[in-house]
Amino acid sequence: MLTVFRDLFKYDGRFRVAFIFLLLVVIMSILTIVSPYDPKKTFMVPADVAPSLKYPFGTNSRGQDLFWWMTFAVRNSLILGIITAIVSRIIAIFVGMVSGYRGGWPDRFLMSFNDSFVVLPVLPILILLSFLLRGRMNLWALGVVLGLFGWAWDGRLIRSQVLSLKERAFTRTAVYSGTRPLLITMREHLPFVLPVVFATTINNMLWAIGMEVTLSVLGLSDVTLPTIGTAIYWANQHQALVAGVWWWLATPIVVAMVLFLGLYLFFSSVNEFIDPRTRLRRIGA
Repeated sequence: MLTVFRDLFKYDGRFRVAFIFLLLVVIMSILTIVSPYDPKKTFMVPADVAPSLKYPFGTNSRGQDLFWWMTFAVRNSLILGIITAIVSRIIAIFVGMVSGYRGGWPDRFLMSFNDSFVVLPVLPILILLSFLLRGRMNLWALGVVLGLFGWAWDGRLIRSQVLSLKERAFTRTAVYSGTRPLLITMREHLPFVLPVVFATTINNMLWAIGMEVTLSVLGLSDVTLPTIGTAIYWANQHQALVAGVWWWLATPIVVAMVLFLGLYLFFSSVNEFIDPRTRLRRIGA
């Protein structure tokens, strides 16, 4: 693993940029441990103070230090993305590997189920669920709900990988030796599938954080919880641009850009590294 990261850092400029961006995001998340302010309390500092050495990101109209508030927002957004990725990866791996290896009617049934989720209009469904679960759509609930809707594309991708692995010689050898199908998928196929799972995990986290921002800006999530989306929501509620408190809206947008670019560049770099042809071309072999 360390060798992989060393090669990526040495030969891929995108990975170096992603590493710096994500390192900043992780540091911000860790700083929540030493935060001097409770993010749920208001008027702890002077309101509407422009960015300065004392307040690097300024303060908002609710009397909150935006720098420390955004540390909690970044941490919660990352937690949401991780929850969504874990739930969706479990479903995608199960559906993709069982469907690809078993074939026949299990494959037809699971792929019909899979394709039903592909064509679902996710955003309108999430808006409806947010109305129905208003007051109960906390960070964990939203992460699980997003995970239940965010696996279908990756499930089909994993299935295609397993269809190829099933025809290889080592699979036939395992079958002829009497190895059970479950052990074949877990021991023989899963190691080949994991790089694809890892690459799509980053993409899934991007999607989940983007959906959270959309729901929060519309006021359909728990707006009392600090996230990147709720930061934009409160700035809009207090008409930050009209009031001249431009840094209140600029801060979450810039932080979101750093987070999204870091995850996207990391996803692109790792996804290309998985392909042996592009990896060898990049290192000049």
